[in-house]
Amino acid sequence: MNSTSKASLRKILKELFATQRLACLATSEHKQPHTTLVAFVATHDLKAILFATGKSSKKYNNVKANKRVSMLVDNRTNRIKDFNRGTAVTIVGRAEELNAHLRERYLKLYLKRHPYLNEFAKSENSGLFRINVDNYRIVTRFQRVVELHM
Repeated sequence: MNSTSKASLRKILKELFATQRLACLATSEHKQPHTTLVAFVATHDLKAILFATGKSSKKYNNVKANKRVSMLVDNRTNRIKDFNRGTAVTIVGRAEELNAHLRERYLKLYLKRHPYLNEFAKSENSGLFRINVDNYRIVTRFQRVVELHM
């Protein structure tokens, strides 16, 4: 694991996720990539990432057609120091829309992080998705890359 312990990688992820509210979600439509910003939250065990989206959105339709997604979370400030101090994480996994029972359970976690999205997230016109994480690719110091498999 490149001399980095799982515990230290988990710490990096938790610290990054605590400071970032938005992520770039990548889906695909007919083998064409599509990216968009979403509000997200990670579960405590880091095995899943949650996001909500409108049921009429392109990302909703894309995920329903192809569950394979990736997501980028980073802490860039758009300054030169980002090359040495920035952290970027690519999350790779499978997204699934949560059924009514799981939606209630996970909606609490999502809204704890994003209370201002209460009306949107609870709407029958929105879907709540859980990305079941396969792995995290963590980039620090511009070129230092390590993976954490879940």
